[in-house]
Order: sequence, then structure tokens, then C-alpha cells
Amino acid sequence: MTSLNGAVVLVTGANGGIGGHFVREALARGAAKVYATARNPREWDDDRVVPLTLDVTDPSSIRAAVEHASDVTVLINNAGSSPATPGILSHTDEEIRANVETNFLGPLFLARAFAPVLSAVGGNTAIIDIHSALSWYAVAGIYSATKAALWSATNSLRLELQPAGVQVVGVHVGYVDTAMAARAEGPKVDPADLVDQVFATLEAGGYEVLADDTSVQLRAGLSAPLEAVYPQLAPGR
Repeated sequence: MTSLNGAVVLVTGANGGIGGHFVREALARGAAKVYATARNPREWDDDRVVPLTLDVTDPSSIRAAVEHASDVTVLINNAGSSPATPGILSHTDEEIRANVETNFLGPLFLARAFAPVLSAVGGNTAIIDIHSALSWYAVAGIYSATKAALWSATNSLRLELQPAGVQVVGVHVGYVDTAMAARAEGPKVDPADLVDQVFATLEAGGYEVLADDTSVQLRAGLSAPLEAVYPQLAPGR
């Protein structure tokens, strides 16, 4: 288990709806400092929050962040992007690469860069990766593909970092009530509730958060035949 009391937290995508809640809730749970990162970080009204420029798709930006934030004990890979339309075949090379770099390579390279920092502490450190319920449901095309890749990488990181005492938590959720999902229809999780679930799991020593019914159902359906998950594949359709 990893306590947030006295922790030094780095949040990617801190300007967004979920990221802002991660910053504030970490402080509410006793964090000593939070690095609130974004490509264009904003100012905060709390001296414990350190705005930090970070582009997760830029290796030099990642290196600079590690040098500046060498005291981090909890890394939260929250930054992500989604194309305006689903699919893979319909997207340009640039759109595909942008999603792969932001949703998969960025979090992976950040985890790799901060792994020595976290491992050196000798425990009470963690990485939190925000996946998606769509990691397990391929209807969102390239977005689903990148989140599925991150889920797999998180499983690998969990095994590799366990001997060093680094807890790795993967988070699955459907729609969250933020600007990114403003046009989506259906139930939406309150971002404050999502963050509360994530931190509760972290402090309880857990490894996976299924934040809503959609995630629970899709996780349970991983062992089902493909035709059950995707009825359009059934014979005669």
C-alpha cells in the first residue's frame, strides 16, 4: 500500500477535469507537494502545487521533468487524447501517431524515466496509469488500441517494479463527466468520485480500479467468445 500522507505527487494532464481533481485530492489526503504538469501549466492558489511544463510526447521534456522533480514518490499518468471520430483505417498517419505517442508511449516512457527515482526510495511509492473501459472494447479504434497497449504495459510494469516496492495501479473507467466527454451519451462518472476510488485503492494496496458498471462488465466479458462481445461478428449478421 502507498500512503499519500507526505507524498510528492506528479500528475500529467493536470489542467483537465480529472487531472485537477487528482491535484486537489492528493493535497486533501496529505501530500506534501504536487507537480501539476501540462504542456502549458496553469497557476494554482496553493504553494504546495508546483506548475511544471511537460509534453509527454517529447523525450527531452520528460528528461527535464525527471531532473526537476527528482523527489517524486507517486506518478500519475493521466494525460490522454482521443480522435474526434472512432476507427483506425479512416485516420491519417499523423492522427494515429499522435494517439500512440500520447496514450501509450508517453506514459510508458514516463514510467521508465521515473522508475529509478521511485525504486530508490525503497517502498511507499507508486505509479497510477489511467486506462479506459475501452481497453477491453475495441469500438473506439485507435483510442481503444492505445489504451489496450497501456493496460498490457501496466501489467508488465507491475511485475518488474514489484521487487523494488513500487505499487502500480491501473484504472479503468467509461465516460467521465468532463469536457472531453461532453458530447457522449450515457452514464458518466463524477471525476471527484473517480479520483476518490483511485486513491482509496492505492492506499489499500490494490492494483486495479474498475470505476463503473461498464468497466466491471467488460472486465468480466474478457473470457467470453468474440461473438458475444461483438454481436456483429455472429454468423448471419
